[in-house]
Amino acid sequence: MSSPPGSSSDDYTHHEKDVENNKAGIFVKEQAAGHAGNVTPTRDIIRARQIQSTVGPFRILSKGEQWLDRKLGIETQGIDRIPEEEKRPPSIWNVFLLWWGATCHIGTVPIGALGPTFGLPLGESIAAIVVGTWLGALCPAFCGTLGPKLGMRSIATSRYSFGFYGAKLCAVLSVIVAGGFGVVNLVITGQLLSAVSDYTMSVSVGIVIVTVVSYLVTVFGFRYVHTFLKYCWIISFILLLVLVGQAAPHAEASLPGFATGKAHAGLWLSMFSIAFSSTAGWASFSADYYCNYPAKTPSWKIFSLTLFGATTPIMFASVVGAVVANAAMLGQVEPWYTTYGTYGLGGLIRETYHPLGWSKFCLVMLTFSVLGNNVVIFYSSGLDLQLLGDYFHAVPRFIWSFCTAVVLAILAIAGKAHLSTIISNFVSMLGYWAICFTLILLIEDQFFRRRLGYNVEVWDTPSKLPWGLAAVFSLLAGYLGGGLQGMAQVWYMGEVARKFGPYGGDVGIYLTAAITLVVYPVTRYLELKFTGR
Repeated sequence: MSSPPGSSSDDYTHHEKDVENNKAGIFVKEQAAGHAGNVTPTRDIIRARQIQSTVGPFRILSKGEQWLDRKLGIETQGIDRIPEEEKRPPSIWNVFLLWWGATCHIGTVPIGALGPTFGLPLGESIAAIVVGTWLGALCPAFCGTLGPKLGMRSIATSRYSFGFYGAKLCAVLSVIVAGGFGVVNLVITGQLLSAVSDYTMSVSVGIVIVTVVSYLVTVFGFRYVHTFLKYCWIISFILLLVLVGQAAPHAEASLPGFATGKAHAGLWLSMFSIAFSSTAGWASFSADYYCNYPAKTPSWKIFSLTLFGATTPIMFASVVGAVVANAAMLGQVEPWYTTYGTYGLGGLIRETYHPLGWSKFCLVMLTFSVLGNNVVIFYSSGLDLQLLGDYFHAVPRFIWSFCTAVVLAILAIAGKAHLSTIISNFVSMLGYWAICFTLILLIEDQFFRRRLGYNVEVWDTPSKLPWGLAAVFSLLAGYLGGGLQGMAQVWYMGEVARKFGPYGGDVGIYLTAAITLVVYPVTRYLELKFTGR
């Protein structure tokens, strides 16, 4: 065994004995391609433990984490790879049910509501939701299959294409993606709690309440997150059925839209892009929840259960939003139309449920339906931030999750009056990143790694991982060359998007995918030829 960078052989030997004596468990039995390997230390774990044992503030945080683990049983496992013999998988059906807990909630409803808000007829809004959601779900479905195969979290798996340092860029982008979803969730639930109080309580207070409760669930880690997500969707599913049932009599599929010709086509493309992105954005999270499943778990099971588990609840909740907004925006049913303009979607939902007492009960229950989604966001963001460096890794995951929660609460409070703008301008852009990330991992896995294989023992060794230049260049080329030219936002409209009338049409996803598919195979071949890794 070799010593980690920056350590002498003697120091390393002493550290090895200290770790074994203290049962820190930093040595793991590596396993590649189903064959047991030698017991070897991993660089990331050793360096993180050294920082925790020698640097005062990190030592305090580490002891605090150990105390919480003893008292409450919180998860201390961070980004470290999980060997086969240490995996503790939940039921395979959790792969399906966790998506219901994460996406069947009131925070998904605003996505569908954008169709009628854009001026699209109900049928076309639903068509954009269905097609966009299905295609977008292919991204997390594939990326999730790498979790059991490698025993790693989502962003850690990207090191085999983006390299050790390029994966840090992926970690930052993944946190930004999570933030977009989180802000939407917090704003809509803040509106709901304000509506329950007859608008005497500010939206900001509601945001803080939901943030605190969501974070508390996140602290306990993988096993509790899986269990929570398995059941938390049931009440929200029932209440959303009631919501669409009470809204449906006022909705009219025959109501015409606001635009015609190219402008109409552009609005549909933009709605499709948002639906696609709302599902594809989970690509950089899905393997986080599958890394405890055995490597022998069939990839088709993970893929299929993720595909159907994600599409079904997202389509359902989005369609509910489209039906409610159709009556308010196109039908201009009063007081729905006025309330929507004054108090946002939270006020509209309050008016849709009736009578008032029942409505307030539903709003309270729906407020906490987003906990499952927020838990996933806070949990995965904490893991992603640990990948930014040794000192980041030395900070316990629950601390990073707390920082994420605080930042998202602040952003939600700042943007509480602009929910539709946040969704239309930000969520659609998530698809550009997600499609780049997925296609790069897909090409690497299905073409290059069929010959090279995955050496899981080097997952944290920069000198033995790819340089990552090909992946980073392809990501930037796809995002800047395709996404920038095809995006249609309030603040910027690309040259290609301008072709679709005055409102533009968001075609950034198509352009981004096309450029990535062309650039990555070529640049990765050249990288492999000249570097050998």
